[in-house]
Amino acid sequence: QNLPSPYHRTKFEAEQLVRSSAGLRYRIYRPAVVVGDSRTGEMDKVDGPYYFFGVLAKLAVLPRVTPMAVPDAGRTNIVPVDFVADALVHLMHVDGADGRTFHLIAPKAIGLQGIYRGIAKEAGLPPLRVPIPGNVVAPVLKATGRARVLRNMATTQLGMPAEILDVVDLAPTFTADRTAAALAGTGIEVPEFGSYAGKLWRYWAEHLDPDRARRDDPAGPLTGKHVIITGASSGIGRASAIAIAQRGATVFALARNGEELDELIAEIRAVGGEAHAFTCDVTDSGSEDHTVKDILSRFGHVDYLVNNAGRSIRRSVAASTDRLHDYERVMAVNYFGAVRMVLALLPHWTERRFGHVVNVSSAGVQANSPKYSAYLPTKAALDAFSEVVGTETLSDHITFTNIHMPLVSTPMIAPSRRLNPVPPITAEHAAAMVVRGLVDKPARIDTPLGTLADLGTYFTPRLSRRVLHRLYLGYPDSAAARGEMVPDAGAPQRRPRRPARATRPVRVPRPVKRAVRVIPGVHW
Repeated sequence: QNLPSPYHRTKFEAEQLVRSSAGLRYRIYRPAVVVGDSRTGEMDKVDGPYYFFGVLAKLAVLPRVTPMAVPDAGRTNIVPVDFVADALVHLMHVDGADGRTFHLIAPKAIGLQGIYRGIAKEAGLPPLRVPIPGNVVAPVLKATGRARVLRNMATTQLGMPAEILDVVDLAPTFTADRTAAALAGTGIEVPEFGSYAGKLWRYWAEHLDPDRARRDDPAGPLTGKHVIITGASSGIGRASAIAIAQRGATVFALARNGEELDELIAEIRAVGGEAHAFTCDVTDSGSEDHTVKDILSRFGHVDYLVNNAGRSIRRSVAASTDRLHDYERVMAVNYFGAVRMVLALLPHWTERRFGHVVNVSSAGVQANSPKYSAYLPTKAALDAFSEVVGTETLSDHITFTNIHMPLVSTPMIAPSRRLNPVPPITAEHAAAMVVRGLVDKPARIDTPLGTLADLGTYFTPRLSRRVLHRLYLGYPDSAAARGEMVPDAGAPQRRPRRPARATRPVRVPRPVKRAVRVIPGVHW
C-alpha cells in the first residue's frame, strides 16, 4: 500500500506484526481523527484539524460582512475522544469478537468547509459565503519539487506542520457496519460535528492555543497580566508598579529594601490592586534565579519584565581615573542585572510563546551626555543586547522596548541637585512611558530632545560635540562627585553657583520648542 505518512506506515506495520503472531488473541480498533470530548471539548494535544484553528483565529478580526472564501480541501473523518473511549470499552467485552477489526468512525466525512461552519459562531468568524472548488487547491495539496518546498515554507510560517497538507484529503471511504451492529442498543454513537464543534474551539482557545498568552483581556491590555518590576521600592519603579497595578495587572515588585517594598505593596492593595514583594539583589545571580523560580512556582507565569533597577554616577572622567570600581558596580546593576533577569525568564517565555521586556534606558545614550561615562555605556550595552536578542526571539513573540528616559526627579539624581542642564520630569510621567511600553510594545520610546540629539550626532557631529563640551564646562561635578563632604539633609543648604554666562546653554526660542514637539518619539 502507498501510505501517505510515516504515522500511517507505523500503524500498518503494527497490525501486520499482531496478525502474524501465532496463537495471539487480538482485536483491532481503527479510530478516525480523534478530537476533544464532545461534552467538554477537553483535549490534551494539538493534532489533526486543530492545526487549522490558529489560522482561523486570525480571521476572527474580520467584519462579519466579509465575503469569506474557504477551499474545499478534501475530506476527512472526525470522532470525539469520549465516543472512542466508550466504544473501546464496550467492544473489548463483546463475546466472540477476537480477530475482528472495528472502524470507530463518524457516519459522514467532513472537509475544511464543514469544520469552518462548525466553529464559525463560537470563534466569531464571518460566515462562509464563497466556496473555493477543490480542483483549484488540488495543485497546492499535491505540489512536488520546488513548488512543494515553497508550499511547505508557507505552511510552516502559518504555524502548521507542512505534512498536514499531505493528509488533508482522506482518499478511501471507510464503512463501520460491524461496529454499528456491535454497538446497537448501547446508545454509543458519534454526535454530529456541529453539535460539539463550539466546545472544541472554546477549550482550544483557553488551553491549547499556542498564542493564548498574547491575547488581551477585554477589560484592558494589562488586566490579568503578571509583571516583574526591578528597583520597585522608589522612583520610577515605585510609580510604575502603582500605575501598572491600577490597570489590572499583578505586580511582582523586586528591590533590596524590604521595608519600602512592604509599604508599596500595602499602598497598592489598599486600593484593590494585586501586588507581591520579593527582596532581591539583581547583582547576585543566586538571588535573581531564586526569585524567578519562586515567582513561577507560586504564580505560574510571567508576562512582562520591567528592567528598572539602576545605579547612576555623575562624575567627570578626570575625577574617575582611580575609580574603576565605579564602572564595575554600575555595570553590575544596570547591565548584568538586567541581562540575568532576561536569561532567567527566556526559557519560560519560549515555552509560552510570549514575553515582553521594557528596559528603562536613558536619553543620555542618544545625547552622549558628559560626566556620565560610567552610567551611559551600561544603558547603551543593554540597548544593544535587547536589539540583538529581539532579532533572535521574534518567532517566539518575545519582544523588547527600550525607553530612552529623560531626566527624572528621583532620589538617584539628588546629589547633582541643580547641576543638570534640563529640568526633570516626574516619576509619574516616567511611569506613563513604562505603561506605554508594556501596552503598545514599540521597539523604542524616545523623547523629541533625544531624537534631535540623534540627528545632531549624524548630521552635525562637530557642532554636537562642541555643545556637549560647553555643557561639560558649564555644569561642574557635584560636591559628592568631587569627594567632598555633603551636608546633612536637615542642614541649611547653600545654593549652587550658577554657571558662568559664557558657558550657559543658549535659551531655546518658543517656535523651536513647538517644532520639537512634532518630532516622533516612538519607533514601532
